[in-house]
Amino acid sequence: MSAPTPDELVNWAGNHPYSAGRYLRAGSVEEAQQAVADADHVRLVGTRHSFNDLCDTPGTLLDLTALTAEPELDEAEGTVRVASGTPYRVVASFLQERGLALANLGSLPHISVGGACATGTHGSGAGNRVLAAGVRRLELIDPSGELRTIADNHVDFDGSVVALGALGAVTRLDLEVEPTYLVRQDLYDHLRWSESIEQVTELLGSAYSVSVFGRWNDTDPTEVLVKHRVETDEAPLDWTGGVPPMAADAAFRLLPGEDHLTLRGEPGPWAERLPHFRGDRQPSFGDEIQTEWFVDADDAVPALRAVTDLAASLGGELEALLAVTEIRAVRGDDLWLSPAQGRETVALHFTWKRDPMAVLSMALRIEDALASYAARPHWGKVHGAVDPELYPRLPDFRDLLARTDPAGKFTNDHVRQALGLG
Repeated sequence: MSAPTPDELVNWAGNHPYSAGRYLRAGSVEEAQQAVADADHVRLVGTRHSFNDLCDTPGTLLDLTALTAEPELDEAEGTVRVASGTPYRVVASFLQERGLALANLGSLPHISVGGACATGTHGSGAGNRVLAAGVRRLELIDPSGELRTIADNHVDFDGSVVALGALGAVTRLDLEVEPTYLVRQDLYDHLRWSESIEQVTELLGSAYSVSVFGRWNDTDPTEVLVKHRVETDEAPLDWTGGVPPMAADAAFRLLPGEDHLTLRGEPGPWAERLPHFRGDRQPSFGDEIQTEWFVDADDAVPALRAVTDLAASLGGELEALLAVTEIRAVRGDDLWLSPAQGRETVALHFTWKRDPMAVLSMALRIEDALASYAARPHWGKVHGAVDPELYPRLPDFRDLLARTDPAGKFTNDHVRQALGLG
């Protein structure tokens, strides 16, 4: 496959240029296997929707996005097998055409299945887990270049799905499917930010998927996007006080360009309503950097108060750098490095203007404000040092890594520092 130009060897947001000695967009699994076998160091790259150097390496940067064979449905097992470089929008379309669905999707359907699962990426909903929790089997290239299969009955499975690409090059995944369903999304803008954070647990648990958008003050708008799973969760929303949602064609004030957003007001297929952004349009703001932290749902209100107080103390500095914040709920799971491992979770997401040094400085301030709340960072977004104590199963993951890749072929400085590998 042809090598990219220097301008193309950057992440999606353009804030991180990759430093790889070699870039390879593999045209087959066999070519990827040979590349792994021949390399001293390998990292994987997909749709490049990471905002730090998690995926970088001085060795071979292996791109598997060309391995996008049509998904394979196993009706007996209730799963669909997909190539790891396949975008979620492709999987969603394939399933919807066959009357099937995934339990949830992220806000961007553009991201690859393999990358999203490896980093613990998520959608929203107090009853919905990270996307990786839907994996039932994965196939990967090990350090020797051989293919290995790990199914959900394997002792190492819970440590192998959200693994930051450190255990091998995942080539295919089996995802759990269910019958298709309809979703209707409505937008409310009558609450102030201070009112929203005080009742955030009620808001986030009031429908199948809920997102609270704001800018950490009562001056700017606060908007609550509610996604109902039709015929299953349409109970009245007590927190609205009877206030109706905004008109379906009213502009969303905190997200860019109505043309980029999925339709509100009328039910539609899950694949076209659960994401915030349309799969055939530019995702999100485009020229941006992201950060995100995950706190125990029981700590959500004081954690939100802490960042709100920080924003107020900075006299507008945070808001001047910020595009929007999104607050979401994530159900707990058992995946060792998942941001929601072992606890019901609330995620504090920030989309920033693309000013890398200013964003890093602000991220460190936010981490200081959240220091009392065991906040886990999103592995693929900008963050400071990671506290190993926040991950109870991290010692088990280190043991797994030592057994499967003792030479560290699939790690890099970022992974070693994040996981405390020395």
